[in-house]
Amino acid sequence: MIDAIINLQPQLIGIIMIAIMLFAIFIGFPISFTLIFLGMIFGFWGFGQLVFYLMTFQFSNVMLEQALAAVPLFIFMGILMEQAGLMERLFHSVQLMLSRVHGALYVAVLFVSTIFAAATGIVGASVTILGIMAAKTMNKSGYDVKLAAGTITAGGTLGILIPPSIMLVVMGPILEVPVTDLFAAAVIPGFMLAFLYTGYALIRCRINPKLGPPLPEELRAQSMAYVWKEFFFGLVPPAALVGFALGSILLGFATPTEAAGMGAFGAFVLAAAYRKLTWSSFKNALIKTLEISALILILVAASNFFGAVFSRLGTPTMLTNYLLVLDMSPYMILFLIMALIFVLGWPLEWVPIVLIIVPILLPVVEQLGFSLVWFGILVAVNLQTAWLSPPVALSAYFLKGVVPEWDLKDIYAGMMQFMVIQLIGLLLIIFFPQIALWLPEYLYGN
Repeated sequence: MIDAIINLQPQLIGIIMIAIMLFAIFIGFPISFTLIFLGMIFGFWGFGQLVFYLMTFQFSNVMLEQALAAVPLFIFMGILMEQAGLMERLFHSVQLMLSRVHGALYVAVLFVSTIFAAATGIVGASVTILGIMAAKTMNKSGYDVKLAAGTITAGGTLGILIPPSIMLVVMGPILEVPVTDLFAAAVIPGFMLAFLYTGYALIRCRINPKLGPPLPEELRAQSMAYVWKEFFFGLVPPAALVGFALGSILLGFATPTEAAGMGAFGAFVLAAAYRKLTWSSFKNALIKTLEISALILILVAASNFFGAVFSRLGTPTMLTNYLLVLDMSPYMILFLIMALIFVLGWPLEWVPIVLIIVPILLPVVEQLGFSLVWFGILVAVNLQTAWLSPPVALSAYFLKGVVPEWDLKDIYAGMMQFMVIQLIGLLLIIFFPQIALWLPEYLYGN
């Protein structure tokens, strides 16, 4: 019996390794250390001492990957932009500008969340800030709680798609495609989803004006000059910073890492110019950046090692061959892959899915002949839905934490409406790939 277990086929060892990994993550074991431990144990079982050389090689590769140097810089840029308080100013000006319009606050939330998504790329920060800014005014104006919660949480999820997205920076080396291509491919889908959210909220308000009444008289501005001044100082600095950082990447003037460095410096200057930069806030920003960056980068290294062991065992090849011999069209297999990622997005965050599940599925996608840039955007949009999918749906808990008077049941009901819109957006990108591929083809001709 023991000999049979020891001499088990390597492909089957890989399946056991994946099953134990998913179980360990679901019950709460730290993901990074779980991946390293399981990679060492099952790698040694499958192919002996070579596993230790493989671990050294993979960790070294991650430390030398230049694209990943952009991760801490973009995180630092986002945290400083959050501290500068520019989003509150922009939201206030947009709500005053549209004060007589039904559903004005929904539009203000989604407009600001789109700018904020490009500035930070951190969903938790976006949802939290939007909740603090908008919920009180929405309650005072008699807005529908479900639709309000839906717009805030859906707007917050744009941060993982609209460039410069941390997730796309991490995904580039995994898919072995340029991060610049992923950034270009994400621009149109990101803004398309923002327009879909806005259109849905306005149509609902058109059908039932009680869902989003105009602002009360006491909350309206007395002078349009004041409104335009607030709008200018709230919009132009962050938009210019993001525009220069993203534009320099897309136009080939700078690498993502160089643009991230300039973006971080620009955010530092803005925070200082708006007198929001103190020694204490700067120190907290550095500590937060260190914590988030260390969490992501050690997980990248651990997942690379785990994936290399998994590939060396031959399990991905076995699974690829199995899927390819099924009597199914390539698009049906793609729908199965998307369904798997959608379901895994309920209990897992984007990091383990991108770093563990995507590399396992990658050989299948390559064999099917799909564009990896297009596939990366499909995964990104799919994972947006995970932030709005009960029962885990972290966006709900972020929002509940800052707006405790809103019932969690109403927050879930609002999120589910926008999750359906995200799925419609995902289907549009599947059936019309040029939504994602047109801009990188236009810019880079590939």
